Amino acid sequence: MDKVTRHSLQAKKERGEPITVLTAYDYPTALLIDQSGIDMILVGDSLGMVVHGFETTLPVTMDMMIMHCQAVRRGASRAMLVGDMPFMSYQASLPDAKRNAARFLAEGGMDAVKLEGGQHMAETVHALTQDGFAVQGHIGLTPQSISAFGGLKAQGKTLETARQLLDDARALEEAGAFSIVLEAIPARLAGLISRSVGIPTIGIGAGAECDGQVLVSHDLLGLFERFTPKFVRQYAHLADVMREAFASYAADVSARAFPADEHTYGMPGDVWAEIEAEIGA
Repeated sequence: MDKVTRHSLQAKKERGEPITVLTAYDYPTALLIDQSGIDMILVGDSLGMVVHGFETTLPVTMDMMIMHCQAVRRGASRAMLVGDMPFMSYQASLPDAKRNAARFLAEGGMDAVKLEGGQHMAETVHALTQDGFAVQGHIGLTPQSISAFGGLKAQGKTLETARQLLDDARALEEAGAFSIVLEAIPARLAGLISRSVGIPTIGIGAGAECDGQVLVSHDLLGLFERFTPKFVRQYAHLADVMREAFASYAADVSARAFPADEHTYGMPGDVWAEIEAEIGA
């Protein structure tokens, strides 16, 4: 299958074909997602919570992101790969943004970068795209702004904030973004935004009228149990499966039922006899 690019994603929007996106943070998950035919893999800063156990995404560093990106790149060859720029890797200055975006491509092997924010980030998006970076925007609930929002809350429920989100999306498109993540906003508003911009929108908690959908893989698989967002559908409950497997292993070891003969290595009897005779056993 051909490599997915920003151009093939744009063609999907124009044909009205939904775009599929999932997160991955390691080699085996990326390999399986790629084999399943998913269009885009996001190496999200959500790894801070679902992999590293942080309370928020804010402690995630560039070095952490690059390490996970490298693992994902080794597992995926078809899907478009997007690296999530972590907190304060792009907000302080344009030189910071350019240097860190370059790390995602040169060191992490990503095809594009994602950053949070609307109109106030349009200058940064424009500067990056002018330098040749493919940039994905992210508006609505932006987890790196959790302090300003006072928690992880849905956005765009008032006339003023709805207008702002529509203006944000248009500003990102004008700045050169190739797509926009819409997170935790009313479905009707997400549909309006999706019809109002020419680039693909990727929804997470934003209804079915977006041009595509993304979920955190740990949520989809039932691996992250601290909380489950309203917009998540769990397609499996692997946490239960894993707990049962771990408990079964512990029980077998305790009962000396594992390892069995088929799990061990042997040696010729005459060799063992020599060893036993020389050094004892």
